[in-house]
Amino acid sequence: MSHVVVIGAGQAGQTLTATLRDGGFDGRITLVGAEPEPPYQRPPLSKGYLLGDIARERLYLRPRAWYAERSIDLRLGQAASDIDTAARTVRVGGGTLAYDTLALTTGLVARTLPAEAGGTLEGVFTIRTLADIDALEAPLRAAKHVLVVGGGYIGLEAAAVARTLGADVTVIESGPRILGRVASAPTADVMRRLHRAQGVDIRESVTLERLTGTGRVTGAMLADGTGIAADLVIVGIGLLPRCAIAEAAAIETEGGVKVDALGRTSAPHVWAAGDCASFPFRGARIRIESVQNAIDMGAAVARNILGAGAPYVPLPWFWSDQYDVKLQIAGLNTGYDRVIVRGDGLPVSHWYYRGEVLCAVDGVNDSRAYMVGKRLLEAGRSPDPDALTDPETDLKSLLT
Repeated sequence: MSHVVVIGAGQAGQTLTATLRDGGFDGRITLVGAEPEPPYQRPPLSKGYLLGDIARERLYLRPRAWYAERSIDLRLGQAASDIDTAARTVRVGGGTLAYDTLALTTGLVARTLPAEAGGTLEGVFTIRTLADIDALEAPLRAAKHVLVVGGGYIGLEAAAVARTLGADVTVIESGPRILGRVASAPTADVMRRLHRAQGVDIRESVTLERLTGTGRVTGAMLADGTGIAADLVIVGIGLLPRCAIAEAAAIETEGGVKVDALGRTSAPHVWAAGDCASFPFRGARIRIESVQNAIDMGAAVARNILGAGAPYVPLPWFWSDQYDVKLQIAGLNTGYDRVIVRGDGLPVSHWYYRGEVLCAVDGVNDSRAYMVGKRLLEAGRSPDPDALTDPETDLKSLLT
């Protein structure tokens, strides 16, 4: 295990390499990134960085000198390809790297609109990388009519920024409601009211037929035959795991790069972690798109590369900033059968139960409820739902 090569210089890759060094690994470490930037935070891209409130250098997880100080060979702007699992080599840039252990932390790529739907018109943007935001910032500040395709976190965060900058904003969501995959109907209701109060036109159960314009986008035609004027379009229709390099090497994929509970892929000496990895959890196979998962799984896989042999058990948490509202989520709200609402207006919290088991908590401008819920979930405890329905219950009392 004298040379560990990590493909993907994002949060998971940076954490994995740091944990290897902190864990006493004194062999070679090479961290390969296709982007020219050192590993950076992605959540602020669609919020503070796009608004100009966060300087570029503050996005970096570590300064460039940190990698040299740790004897981590940071290779940026170099695409990796052609893993040979028998020879234990991978092509990087114009050469070939030999590895003893390989880790895939390749992350996600934004889904785009097809060309026939107008996806290649000038003025159409996605939000995933620093380069995406650098290209978007000036046009967004000049835009008058912004169309956001997709009512998930990225789309709604982008809508909030565009509205803050003074544009007229329309959000279209093909599903029956915004945040359909990631939050309950009560949470979606809160966020819908927030955006509409700011003047955003949110249209649900609306499908995009195509974007219109010659060379540059000028509007959109919807499936119901109505048209929308737009001089800028932000596409937020989801993210896909980067699995191509694994698939080309015949490494198994299943909703992502398939790993076992320790983070091992189907190929010997090859591991995976972070957004790109699908792993077993509670009898199913899941993939979590979050900073927390990238950090925790990157660290767990590094420790397992060093021989810890400890299964990765996620304790998920997420957040989203829109206008002056913070949505914080602890746990996974899959399989819930009821939602208990505490509060009227803001702050408000939503507690997800499956039977008598607490599985997630949403806090909207309610950090107290979020922190209590997070601690309960981490301890594997489920308070009596009747206690939560009583507005007189002190949340802190649930921890004792």
